[in-house]
Amino acid sequence: MALLHYTEGLTLESGIHLSHLDIAYTTYGHFTAGTSKVVWICHALTADSDPAEWWKGLVGEDYLINPDTYFIVCANILGSCYGTTGPLSNNPATGNPYYSDFPAYTIRDMVRAHQILCRHLGIQEIYLLAGGSMGGYQALEWCMMEPELIKRVFLIATSPAESAWGIAIHTAQRLAIEADPGWKEHHAAAGANGLKAARAIGMLTYRDYAAFLASQSDPDTEKTDGFRAESYIIYQGEKLVRRFHAYSYWLLTKAMDSHQLARGRNVTPEQALQLIRQPVLVIGITSDMLCPLREQRYMKEHIPDAKLIEIDSLFGHDGFLIETAQISHHLGEWLRNN
Repeated sequence: MALLHYTEGLTLESGIHLSHLDIAYTTYGHFTAGTSKVVWICHALTADSDPAEWWKGLVGEDYLINPDTYFIVCANILGSCYGTTGPLSNNPATGNPYYSDFPAYTIRDMVRAHQILCRHLGIQEIYLLAGGSMGGYQALEWCMMEPELIKRVFLIATSPAESAWGIAIHTAQRLAIEADPGWKEHHAAAGANGLKAARAIGMLTYRDYAAFLASQSDPDTEKTDGFRAESYIIYQGEKLVRRFHAYSYWLLTKAMDSHQLARGRNVTPEQALQLIRQPVLVIGITSDMLCPLREQRYMKEHIPDAKLIEIDSLFGHDGFLIETAQISHHLGEWLRNN
């Protein structure tokens, strides 16, 4: 991982100015201006800047998106807790971490940070911009903001606007965090129990009924407590608490709620999609209840040069991280033809 210290800072959509901006990023391969095929990967909610780790099977040596063929870039998003400026960063005004004082930001603010890094790296063309889930939100916004820079787009398990369903889920998660007695306290463990509950809510949307039935059912018909599904959900909550922070999670879900391509552009949602002129591969997952197929079909209908692939998976929304063999097959074929 590398770190860009950008001393000019960043003015957010809200008008608030961050006087200093750190951007954590990871690259694979070698970059030569004018010749390298750049693949920029935008990550989702709680991931980091290393796609070879969290998108293993698709990104890295011996996989489709490999450093022998491509110069691969992934930046940790604004407001995360993996190196880029966020709630755990020091506030220059106080010398102490921001914690709950970190300002709200949007998907477009995340993309503006990506643009700063892109210019710093000397990249003048992105061969493929890829993103799943919230990573797709960033990719779609960047297509609108710099259409000449981006030549091809790959979107999976994502949508052109946060749905009422998604906003309701995020609201429930934030209510869980806010119910933690330590919420808004200025220390590293603030809101940890609330974050654990928020993750539990999230897990119910990342998979579906069939997935839990297949993997978490108890063969012991005499049980009255200590069920596998219960321990699994608790484990997932505790696992996230060990590696993430409640303030970042709360703000990131707020940023997701801000996602609407048509916002501020004086167009309808359909017209906003029609402005995307790059070839776009859209993949949807049949069992995805968080960002269902209707969202990807909607994009296919309105983006002029879009191809839609629907893949079967038992893993719901998490299928975009797990079904790398299917994804690689379809993405590889599409890249050969585009």
